[in-house]
Amino acid sequence: MTDNASPIAVLFDIDGTLVDSNYLHVDSWSRTFAEMGVDVDTWRIHRGIGLDSAKLLDELLADRVDELRDEAKAKHSAHYERSIDRLRPIHGGRELLARLTGDGVRVVLATSAPGNELEQLLRVLDVDESVYAVTSSEDVETAKPELDVIQVALEKAGVPAERAVMIGDARWDGIAARRAGVTFVGVLTGGMSSDELRDVGAVVVYDSVAEVLDGLDDGPIGELVRSVG
Repeated sequence: MTDNASPIAVLFDIDGTLVDSNYLHVDSWSRTFAEMGVDVDTWRIHRGIGLDSAKLLDELLADRVDELRDEAKAKHSAHYERSIDRLRPIHGGRELLARLTGDGVRVVLATSAPGNELEQLLRVLDVDESVYAVTSSEDVETAKPELDVIQVALEKAGVPAERAVMIGDARWDGIAARRAGVTFVGVLTGGMSSDELRDVGAVVVYDSVAEVLDGLDDGPIGELVRSVG
């Protein structure tokens, strides 16, 4: 049986959950495919945001993926880099992280973003004092929906799966959390529907992290906090 005095953690996806970046990625991929002369509908790009980039390109480029993968990744990175000044924190995120840290929760940013992107995301968030640990692409070989990021986040937090909650905006966050045995809480800021997030295991879905904060005491995170004694 787990000792109730053991630490607890909340794991956060960043893109689309704490930073309003999903649609910049959609735009960057859309521009990339247009430049390459590849006909990809924008809605299909949006549906894949949050996936490991290799899996995203497998889905979108199909039998041309081996031919075009490297060029597509390079062009996307260039377009996204030019969009950096449009990144902004999602309302309520900083306040939620500060509240959790004040309550003794270990906050972990669970992402597989590459170093240059992660640096920009952390700059925009500006929450160093509220973060216990951060994962990155250097920590894992595969991104969500594989469970590697979640496992590394748990290791960095020093907590077992049953002492953690994962907050994310995409189906892939929910699938990864379920595979790792972590309670998943969904937010709608990435453009996925409530039903989609519940279908992959979300125990509750909020409009945004600001709403998570407003209902913190009554939700699964509040329950986890109260279990510490």
